[in-house]
Amino acid sequence: MPLYEHVFIARQDLSSAQAEGLVEHFSAVLADNGGTVVANEYWGVKTMAYKINKNRKGHYALLRTNAPAPAVQEMERLMRLHDDVMRVMTISVDAHEDGPSVQMQKRDDRGDRPDRGDRGDRPDRGDRGDRGDRPERRR
Repeated sequence: MPLYEHVFIARQDLSSAQAEGLVEHFSAVLADNGGTVVANEYWGVKTMAYKINKNRKGHYALLRTNAPAPAVQEMERLMRLHDDVMRVMTISVDAHEDGPSVQMQKRDDRGDRPDRGDRGDRPDRGDRGDRGDRPERRR
């Protein structure tokens, strides 16, 4: 059977338990139609890049599935009809990644930047003077 990854965004005013309940509900829909959920992740409430239905934030969730195409189509249809689901994205993958997704991994936003220390390597700016010593600008 084909492998898929589904990401959906639910409304921000749901509780975390309700959002995770949506994951279980759609997993059951897949199971009823002959598919299986390999893994699921609840990413939590995240800020979106733009407003969707007057919402700035949403509950994000990921489903990794192994399901026939009709089961995926039925699940997507029900997701689009559900009032609490704002967006759905499904992609077909060749293989599921092991371990947590990139969203769940702890990130160090600074990357490989060197330690700045106490910034003692800056040159002395004694030649500048204070702002009162600068000439007036003309426009």
